Parts: sequence; structure tokens; C-alpha cells
Amino acid sequence: MIQFKALEKKYGNFTALHPLSFEVKQGEVFGFLGPNGAGKTTTIRMAMGILVPTAGHILVDGLDCQRDQVEVKKRIGYLPDEPQFYDYLKAREILEFVGEIHGLSRKDSRKRSLELLEEFGLKDATEEFAVNYSMGMKKRLGLAMAMIHQPKLLILDEPINGLDPRGAHEIQNKMRDFANQGGTVFLSTHLLNLAEKICDRVCIIDQGKMRVIDTVENLRHQLLPGGSLEDIFLKVVES
Repeated sequence: MIQFKALEKKYGNFTALHPLSFEVKQGEVFGFLGPNGAGKTTTIRMAMGILVPTAGHILVDGLDCQRDQVEVKKRIGYLPDEPQFYDYLKAREILEFVGEIHGLSRKDSRKRSLELLEEFGLKDATEEFAVNYSMGMKKRLGLAMAMIHQPKLLILDEPINGLDPRGAHEIQNKMRDFANQGGTVFLSTHLLNLAEKICDRVCIIDQGKMRVIDTVENLRHQLLPGGSLEDIFLKVVES
């Protein structure tokens, strides 16, 4: 579903991301892990067409993220770490607006918006201004925005930060269900217990370089028998 082909990003003489090559499969929850400053956000921004690679490219569903930006964005639902909302729009209005941007008719956008607001536990706050939402509510609204056009791929940056345990559990289930139904989830998170629980494979990057990529079980077998993903992570980034 996603192909990273010798992707590289430099700022002058500083290399933020060394050539990165790997694939993420359809139907997979893929964990993209690394310490602060490792290059995760840089990679995501290139996938979203926000940053231009210095070299290499990214393909989503066979389309180039730079050359085919419009078509690529039809296939992606994106949740940033800190979702931003229009000050004077209510939650329902925001979802309807995003749905219409993605090509839904006004009628279909309204229907889909109301379904998602109920699904994400925001039904009672439908007519509330989103800027007044708690962080957990903002995360849920942001994920609803990412899913309104029924994308093939979700790119999620810290999707459960700010959520209480119940909300976090619900979002975990939604990610897993999305993948089980044939979608693909590209998950960037610092919550290693979350990644260990739901990811089919993980990639750990550090200082702009990919260190390891595999299933947690295989990494455990290769690097630290009996260790947790947190133990493996620390071993990899501190070596």
C-alpha cells in the first residue's frame, strides 16, 4: 500500500532522514517508532506532500505522493498529533465541510458526519464548537475527519494521546477493525505497549536511519528473547 523508495531529506548539510526504503502492506497496522528527532514527523510530512524529499519518493497505492498529490489525498486519512479546528465551526459543520472537500454530496456528507459523531461518542457535543473540546474529544473528532471519505490508508500521529483508558481502547479497536476490513494503518506513536499490542510489524528509526523492521515476535527472537517491545526499542536506539 505504501512504498518508501530511497527516501531522503536534507536541510543544507544536515541529513534529517537518510535513504529509507521499505513497504507497508495492505491490511496491516504498521508501527513507525523512534525517539524525538528521529525523523518520524519528517517522513509523515513527505507522505502527505507537505515536505518535498531531497531524493527518492513515496508511492501510495501506486501513486507518487508529490506528483499525484490530489489522487493520493483521496486515499489517505490523516490525523496529526495536535488536530487544529476552525474557531467558529461546530463539530458537525467541520465534518460536513471536510466531507464535501473530499467530494461527498452535501446530503451524503451530513449523513456520514452524523454517523461518525455517534460512532466516536460525540453525539451529545455535535453542536458544540470544536475548539472548546477536550484533547480527547479533539482526537476523536480528528479521527472522524480522517475517516469521513472512507480512505484506504490512515496515517495517524499519536492517535490516543489525551484519551482516557476507555477512549484509548475504543480507538485501538477501530484501528484494528479498519485493517481487518482491508484498510492500512501507518501508526506513529511513543506508546510502545500500544504498538506491541496492535501492530503487525514495526519499524524503529533513530537519528534519521532505519534500525530494524519486522514483527515484534521476530525482533524479540533476534535481539532480546523474552523482552518487551520497550526493551527492544531501548536496546536498538542505545546501541
